[in-house]
Amino acid sequence: MLDITNVRLQDTQFYKDVFAEGRQEGRQEGRQEGLDQGELEILLRQLTRRCGELSPQQQQQVKSLSRTQREALADALLDFTGMADFESWLESLSGS
Repeated sequence: MLDITNVRLQDTQFYKDVFAEGRQEGRQEGRQEGLDQGELEILLRQLTRRCGELSPQQQQQVKSLSRTQREALADALLDFTGMADFESWLESLSGS
C-alpha cells in the first residue's frame, strides 16, 4: 500500500510543474504590464510636448484608452499642431 501521509505536496512533480507554469505566466503578465505602463508614459510625454500641458481629465482619458486606441493616438499625434488637434481627436472617439 502507498503511504501518502509522509509526502509533502511541494515535493511532488505535479506541484512543481504547476508552480513553474504559474511563475512563468506571472512573469509574462508583469512584463506586459511594464511595457504598457512605459508606452503610456511616453505617449503622455509626447502629447505634452506637442500639445502643451494636459489637464488631469485629459490625462485620465488617455489612460483609459484601449491599447488599439493608444496606438492610433500615437500615430495621430505626429500630425498634431496643438491642443485643438488633440481635443478633436478625443471628440472623434465619442462620435464613433
